[in-house]
Amino acid sequence: MTPFQLKPLLLAILVLISTTGFADPAPTTQIASPEIIPPVAGSSAITLNSTADLEQEGDLWERVRQGYGIPDLDNTLVNNQLNWYSSRSDYIMRTTERASRYLYHVVAELEKRGMPTELALLPFIESAFNPQAISSAKASGMWQFIPSTGKDFNLKQNLFQDERRGVLDSTDAALTYLQKLYDMFGDWQLALAAYNWGEGSVTRAIKKQQAAGLPIDFNSMSYLMPKETQNYVPKLQAVKNIIGKPELYKISLPKVDNQPYFASIDKTRDIDVRVAAQLAELTVAEFKELNPQFNRPVITGSSDVKILLPTDNIEIYKNNLSKWEGPLCTWATYRVSKNERIENIAKRIGAAPAVLKDVNQIPTNMMVKAGSTLLIPKSTQAPDNDISQLIVNNATLTMARDSRKISVAVNKKDNLASVAKRYKVTTAQIKDWNNLKSDSVKAGQKLQLEVALAAPRRTTRVVTVTTKKSNVVAVRHTKKITVAQLKPHKQPG
Repeated sequence: MTPFQLKPLLLAILVLISTTGFADPAPTTQIASPEIIPPVAGSSAITLNSTADLEQEGDLWERVRQGYGIPDLDNTLVNNQLNWYSSRSDYIMRTTERASRYLYHVVAELEKRGMPTELALLPFIESAFNPQAISSAKASGMWQFIPSTGKDFNLKQNLFQDERRGVLDSTDAALTYLQKLYDMFGDWQLALAAYNWGEGSVTRAIKKQQAAGLPIDFNSMSYLMPKETQNYVPKLQAVKNIIGKPELYKISLPKVDNQPYFASIDKTRDIDVRVAAQLAELTVAEFKELNPQFNRPVITGSSDVKILLPTDNIEIYKNNLSKWEGPLCTWATYRVSKNERIENIAKRIGAAPAVLKDVNQIPTNMMVKAGSTLLIPKSTQAPDNDISQLIVNNATLTMARDSRKISVAVNKKDNLASVAKRYKVTTAQIKDWNNLKSDSVKAGQKLQLEVALAAPRRTTRVVTVTTKKSNVVAVRHTKKITVAQLKPHKQPG
C-alpha cells in the first residue's frame, strides 16, 4: 500500500485507540477562544493554523518524504540541476531555514487535499521560500503569482495589501491551481510545466504531439517547451532527491519540528504593523516575515483579515493587548483633489513631506494625480474610526513626473555651484546624476540635470478697450497681459 492508502487506515486505528482511553486525543486546533481575551479595543480571536488530523512527532522532512507521490524524472537535465544544488550547500541551508516557517502549513494543506507532498518544495524553485520575492515579470510571493493569475484565484491586490504575498492566501490559491492543472492533464509533471509555462501553452503542445502521433509525457514533450520550463520539473526533482537523501549529497538539513510554526489571529480593528509587532514582542522585520502581504504600515480591511504570529508569541500578544492603552492605529486616508506635489499636500495637512513620501512609496520628483488616496498621520483630534472597507477596496495611487531631464553645457565662468543655483538643484544631485567624483567641471562639458517642470503658461493677450456712447467698441492690440485680468468696462450713464 502507498502512504496515501495507509493514511485513512492508520487514522481510523488511532481514533479507535483514543476513544478507548489508551492514548491522548489529538491536539485541539483552538489554542484560545475570544472569550478569554479581555474586552479591549482590537481584541482578536486566535486560532492555531494546524490542518493535520493528528500531530506527528519528529522531523517534518521525514513527513515530506513519506508523502512523495509524483513519478521520478531521471535525465541529463535532472543530473545538471542536482550538480548545481548539491554544490551550493550554503544556499540549501539558507532556503531550508527560511522554509521552516512555512513548511508545516504547506504540508498539512497538501495532506488535507490528498496531494503529493513534494509540491511543498515548489517554493524552493519559485522564490527560495521568500514570500516577499518579486520577479522581473511582476510575479510576487512565495508561489510567484503574476497579477492576472492572482486575480483569477481571488487574491486581493490593492493599495493596502497584496494577497499574492500572504502565506495563507497564496498557498491556498497555489494548491487549488495545481490541482486544477492536474485535473486538466492527468499528469503531475505536465501540471507543473503548465504552472510555469501556462495551461494554454501545454495544451497546444499536447495537441501538436497528438497530431504527430507522439507521446504526451513531459520527457517526450519538453523539446517543445522554453528552456525555463524544460528545467523547471528537473529542478523540483533535484530538490526532491536532495531532501529525500541529503546524506548522498553530503548535506545536513536543519531539523524542522513537525508542529505549527505560526498561528493566525482574526483582526477586529485597524492596527499599525509597528503596534502589532510590539504587542507580540517581535521586530517589525520578524513580523513581516509572516505578514508580507501588508503594503502599508497599517493593517486594514474586514474582520476576515488574518495576522500570523509565531505560536510562542501568542500568549505574549494577548497579555500585552489586554494592557495596551495607546491607539492601535495612527493612520488615516486623504483623497487628492487635483494633481499636486507632495510638498504642497504635506504643508496643508501639517505633515512632513518625507513621511508622506516614505509611507506612500512616492519617488523623488513625482507628483500625485487627482483621485489618488494617500495614507497620512491621523490627527490627535480625529475620531478613532477604522479606514472604511470601501476605501480599502477602491484606493488607488497614480503619479506623474514632476521634473524633466535636460542637457546643459558648462560655460567658461561656470562651476558646479553656479550651475546648481541657475537650475535650482543641488551640487550633490548634479554629481549623482552625472557620476561625478569631484566638484570640478570644464567649459563645454555636458551635464545631465533633472529640473522641475515649469508651471503651464496661461494664454495671454492684452487689449485696450475704448467705449463710446454709441456702444461701438474699438479694440487695438498692445503689450501682453494675462487674459484673466481683462474686465469689461462699465457702460457709462
